[in-house]
Amino acid sequence: MKAEAFEEALARVSSRVATLARQAAARATKQSHGPGPKKAEPAAGRQGPPVTAEPTGDRALRSPRTEKQRAGTLAAGARQQAKRDSR
Repeated sequence: MKAEAFEEALARVSSRVATLARQAAARATKQSHGPGPKKAEPAAGRQGPPVTAEPTGDRALRSPRTEKQRAGTLAAGARQQAKRDSR
């Protein structure tokens, strides 16, 4: 008896929530589009030369400086993790 009443109430509430969700979605789409369809305009991005995947000039990808920076970064991370692990 109680379970049936609960199921009926749940069905009513669920259908009402679904109706309100559809109305809210319709209102949101109506407000976002306005009176007519808007066309996308190109973004005013950077105007420099295009970025290439190739290194510029004869510059090496790995230099002693970048290796040292990478090693320092890894060591700092290892120190932080060791500190966490010791707690």
